[in-house]
Amino acid sequence: MIAKKQDSIITVTHLVNQIGSQIIHENISFSINKGEIIAIIGASGCGKTTLMRCMLMLHKPVSGSIRIFGIDITHCSTKQALQVQHRWGVMFQNMALFSSLTVWENVIFPIRQFSLLKGEIQKELAMMKIRSVGLHPQDAIKYPSQLSGGMAKRAALARAIVLDPELVFLDEPSSGLDPVSARAFDKLIVSLRNTLGITFVIITHDVDTLYRTTDRVMFLGEGKILDFSPIQELVKNPHPLIQNYFQGTDVSSDETLIGKEDGY
Repeated sequence: MIAKKQDSIITVTHLVNQIGSQIIHENISFSINKGEIIAIIGASGCGKTTLMRCMLMLHKPVSGSIRIFGIDITHCSTKQALQVQHRWGVMFQNMALFSSLTVWENVIFPIRQFSLLKGEIQKELAMMKIRSVGLHPQDAIKYPSQLSGGMAKRAALARAIVLDPELVFLDEPSSGLDPVSARAFDKLIVSLRNTLGITFVIITHDVDTLYRTTDRVMFLGEGKILDFSPIQELVKNPHPLIQNYFQGTDVSSDETLIGKEDGY
């Protein structure tokens, strides 16, 4: 499911990032459509994290614009910034769950901080999101230290989507997971996109995840976007950085979950 061009949810234009004398991104432009699952990949140091930090308003670029939900977040008021931030969710690589809180307390935390919902409605919404990511009610009373890696990822995702965001950023969502758990988490991402229409922006090194979940993949290198296309087309790009990146991996796989709603 790739949305029409006019449904762009993120538009980046002529973005430049520089750290010291090193150019990280040089005049890059792209758009991400509503309802897409896209991944950002590339060799270490190519600027994947910096680009995501720019989109999250955690790093200010040297020049260029980033429009999210139609608002230029590089030149917006505090009020506009908060409006945009309340429409997205973020799942960090280390999950950033509060170790002293249960799963339920972690998930309900954003509701209590950023919504006007009261009492029982807060509790019901939190439990609904916990169930929607494949966790059981008994998991809600567990602490992060009592969860497996896959369960912790699901808890963090439940917190990221608890306020019904239109856009979710995922940083290495399958990192540290065994192959079975990684596949299950990939299925979950696709299912949430298909059922809730969430747009996902993912940083990942997992080639299987690229095949199973993404509509398009952005390859960063040499300070620019070397390619931004479906993974089946990207792996055929003859650029040396792209070919070296996929060297030794099976790039003939046609396994995909896109468009499927086959559970978790």
